[in-house]
Amino acid sequence: MTPKKRLNILLADDGSQHAQSAVELLQDVPLPPGSRILILRVFNSGQIPLISDFEKSLERTRSQLSDKGFRVETDLQLGSAAETIIEFAARKKTDLILLGARGLRATAGILLGGVAQQVVEYACCPVLVVRAPYRGLLHILVVTDGSPYSQRAARYLGKFPLAENVDVRVLHVLPPIQPPLMMEPYYTGWRTVYARIPTREEEAAEEKREAKVGRALLQRASSLLLRMDIRSTTELARGDAATEIIDYAKSNQMDLIVAGSRGFSQFKSFWMGSVSRKLVHYSNCSVLIVKGPRKE
Repeated sequence: MTPKKRLNILLADDGSQHAQSAVELLQDVPLPPGSRILILRVFNSGQIPLISDFEKSLERTRSQLSDKGFRVETDLQLGSAAETIIEFAARKKTDLILLGARGLRATAGILLGGVAQQVVEYACCPVLVVRAPYRGLLHILVVTDGSPYSQRAARYLGKFPLAENVDVRVLHVLPPIQPPLMMEPYYTGWRTVYARIPTREEEAAEEKREAKVGRALLQRASSLLLRMDIRSTTELARGDAATEIIDYAKSNQMDLIVAGSRGFSQFKSFWMGSVSRKLVHYSNCSVLIVKGPRKE
């Protein structure tokens, strides 16, 4: 499924194995004719003696992509990696940023601040974080929570260059079942809270209601994709959202997770993150984060 509009893509190349996987992805997907790829390498002052090596690396990447008939340009910039990528993308009005990232292994808690994470949060356009090895984009997981951001992500996928007969699945995660709270912290210690414990019948009725709402959200997202000629199957899970999504993607060998995110309007540091941040940080497959409209 090749989109009609040619794309303006920024490839952030750091010479890593994951960046090479991003190159392989660009060689593989059916980009519209006339699409432009901007290859950017960012270096710091301590790497100035390596400029010659960086130029050679950029030329190798350019040659790989030029062989596919794309319009390819390269640029070498001194500065902070994340800030430079974000500013370059805004200045060049790019439609998509690609960059490689290693990722981590758990979702319990994260100290954010890596280049990929910052680019995802503050870039002005969707960001595709690619992980090695690249195995194609044949199995895609679309995450929906019913928000305008997840709907925007589904619509973006309809414009994304995909292979024919791609396996697309839509996943919604119901919240975990919360046990009745019997104790709560107090400034002098703990105090007892007398909570009414629901009956099993009441719990079952609530679970049934939540499942019905979840299935309706899945149907809405699946119908949206179908209007863009993308057939999908739906999946319903329950638990911690990030953990369930990552576990599903791993056990089903998904190649790409697509999710929406609100994003931020200025460059700044932050601590604990949302589901989309955890997906970028911990997923073992590539992740496409589609941002909401930027607000200043």
